[in-house]
Amino acid sequence: MRTSQSVSVALACPEGAWPHTGWPAPDDPCVGRTVRVTPPFEELRTLRGVEVVLLRCEDPSDTASGLPAVRERTAAPVIVVSPRRDYRTIIEVFRAGAGYLVEGDHCARMLSSAVVGATAGHTCLSPAACAALREGLRRLSEGGAAMERLRTLLSPRECQIMELLSTGLGAKEIGLRLRLSEKTVRNNLSNIYAKLDARGSTDAVLRWVGAAPMLRV
Repeated sequence: MRTSQSVSVALACPEGAWPHTGWPAPDDPCVGRTVRVTPPFEELRTLRGVEVVLLRCEDPSDTASGLPAVRERTAAPVIVVSPRRDYRTIIEVFRAGAGYLVEGDHCARMLSSAVVGATAGHTCLSPAACAALREGLRRLSEGGAAMERLRTLLSPRECQIMELLSTGLGAKEIGLRLRLSEKTVRNNLSNIYAKLDARGSTDAVLRWVGAAPMLRV
């Protein structure tokens, strides 16, 4: 049964109807109201109560029907669902502060968890998106060098936290994995952001995987 805390979601589908007909399930406790929006997504400017936008598209970079169009019309967090798995596309989406789920690489529970996490500022990447991002950046010598420099700036514990943060986990989930309190994790994250000159979790992860330049060494 849905609760008053369930999330209101806009489903943005440039190519047609929302393809995941079984999601959200009628008894999904995480997702409440869903509303379909279509390009050019003008409805997003006036829709009330929308907390997260799920954008399912072939090309997230399309200025007319992809992430730029959605971002222009709403301040709500966005999660992109796309079959694209090249690391350049994923970096572009991640730099824009959106989550990224590779089509077919997530289950209904993961999608619901990503939606709830987005309302708390978490940026989710599906496993295939993480793998593509890491593999692509390993091929770039500057990316590998940046990652090595980061590891000299952070303590072993901070490196552990960054590894988990880069998979899309939030402070609570990281604490459970490392057997730390959520407060301890948040304190570590504050120290990490300061060391990396990062504005927040997304910026820190981009630096961690070598997708953004270091501002200080």
